[in-house]
Amino acid sequence: MDHCNTSDLLSLEQALSKMLSQVTPLQATEVVALTQAASRITACAITSPIAVPPFANSAMDGYAIRCNELSSGMPLPVAGKAFAGAPFKDAWPANSCIRIMTGAPIPPGADAVIMQEQAVISEQGVTFNGNARIGQNIRLAGEDIEQNAAVFPTGVKLGAAQLPLLASLGIAEVSVFRALKVAIFSTGDELQPVGQPLAEGQIYDTNRFAVRLMLQQLGCQIIDLGVIHDDQDALRHAFQQADATADLVISSGGVSVGEADYTKQMLEELGDIAFWKLAIKPGKPFAFGKLDNAWFCGLPGNPVSAALTFYQLVQPLVAKLSGHSQWQPPLRLKAKTTTALKKSPGRLDFQRGIFSTTPQGELEVRTTGHQGSHVFSSFSQGNCFIVLERERGSVAVGEPVEIELFNGLLS
Repeated sequence: MDHCNTSDLLSLEQALSKMLSQVTPLQATEVVALTQAASRITACAITSPIAVPPFANSAMDGYAIRCNELSSGMPLPVAGKAFAGAPFKDAWPANSCIRIMTGAPIPPGADAVIMQEQAVISEQGVTFNGNARIGQNIRLAGEDIEQNAAVFPTGVKLGAAQLPLLASLGIAEVSVFRALKVAIFSTGDELQPVGQPLAEGQIYDTNRFAVRLMLQQLGCQIIDLGVIHDDQDALRHAFQQADATADLVISSGGVSVGEADYTKQMLEELGDIAFWKLAIKPGKPFAFGKLDNAWFCGLPGNPVSAALTFYQLVQPLVAKLSGHSQWQPPLRLKAKTTTALKKSPGRLDFQRGIFSTTPQGELEVRTTGHQGSHVFSSFSQGNCFIVLERERGSVAVGEPVEIELFNGLLS
């Protein structure tokens, strides 16, 4: 049984600890335009050059007033108008109000804005329903961000939530760490690039395609070396080329124990292997090591195994190498299973599942179906991993399990 042959396998936690303890983040930085900074990592802390908002402005369409001039039932004539981008600049007579639009600068001396829904307009002026308080409906200067306030620390990944904020501060360029250079290739005579006709016995190289997509989301510079045939000389040349040009080399296939699995042999010849067998399912044959210049990760050949090991191991490795100090592992929650789950003790099992919330607000999860390491459709059907402990056996309907929600790489 599988349980009897796993005592020498490295746990996921041990493997990840070994990997992250050996690597250090890149130190090289560059300055890029904000429009080119998506998915890049901040190389220094960013402070705000201005206050946001830069001036006190109206939070409502309405009327700017001086509260001490407001008397119940007494109309105030309108002395002028203030618009966003066109403030009121004239002299403001006593005992009058100013028509003001949302975002318009607050006229000097005004201490409240009354929304237009509380205003009654007549020939004599404007009468207001209800009382006004000082500061009502006024956005103060610096209320969101004060000038020179810290905006982002070093190590933040810039995306749709961060870049518009920097744009609102007038920041046109940002210092970021150099993009991680990652060389990728697949191994195997049976592989054919996507888009080419299949010959007898061939399959499409989906692993390299999936790895490329995930690396793009992680902001890496990709060096794609294509498919390398099961030939020692060709594989040696690919490793040497990748090592000379990349910070990290990722291969797919060839890390098992088959007669034509040469990747492990090349690693032993050209570098050092830290480990190459893990107590996880799918994804037992995963290699990590160091070439002369670059780090190396060898993914399994089965598509689900390759995607899973990338997700669980390569993703945090890339984050650390890239300087992404704010990276957090995917969220794990407790749920009850609505389907039985098959499992043998011995390896930590990541089954693909579909979680949902009951009308009572409880989390439940069901399997996507067949869990073979070749069934890549389980990722498109699922939205989480069902994480079953290493020594746990099969799970009955209704038992509690831990689920790990897919993050942006898979969702």
